[in-house]
Amino acid sequence: MFVSYLLVFLLAGIPLIELIAVIPLAILGGLSPLPVAILGFLGNTFTVMLLIVFVDRVRGWLRGRKQKRGGVQEQVAEEFQNNEEVIVEQGSKKEKRARVLFDKYGLPGLTIFGPILVGSHITAFMGMSFGSNKSLVSGWMLASLGLWTIASAVAANYGVSFFVPNVEENGFLIRLFQ
Repeated sequence: MFVSYLLVFLLAGIPLIELIAVIPLAILGGLSPLPVAILGFLGNTFTVMLLIVFVDRVRGWLRGRKQKRGGVQEQVAEEFQNNEEVIVEQGSKKEKRARVLFDKYGLPGLTIFGPILVGSHITAFMGMSFGSNKSLVSGWMLASLGLWTIASAVAANYGVSFFVPNVEENGFLIRLFQ
């Protein structure tokens, strides 16, 4: 049983899988909704916060490097900022969606709608790359992940119990690890 919950924690932290998919699958698999929600939230939050800290450190390193190089870098940075929209336009579909969300609704809109539309890790990365403050991105991401955790756990729990009664005794994850 411990292995099942450990898998929930680990899978929720993987960028392509996300907690929005892991929580309903684990509940459908017969695991208890509250521990699944908590472990899914913690697993996803852990890797999202690591990503935010990493991007912030890289941004600080680049800023320090730019200051050491002096005037030539300032000119290049100004040109880069002027061409920022052109660079984003050439990005992937998910980057374009994230940019549209950010431009239309700001950081709160990006972090609340982003996890369901583009994924939580891409949302955090894009929020940081659009120049937002580390603590603002972290706070909004925590709120958003909490919201999506509760929504997916409640929906999965009531949906599963409505369509598949007694799932906690007959769940495939429980049978797999017995």
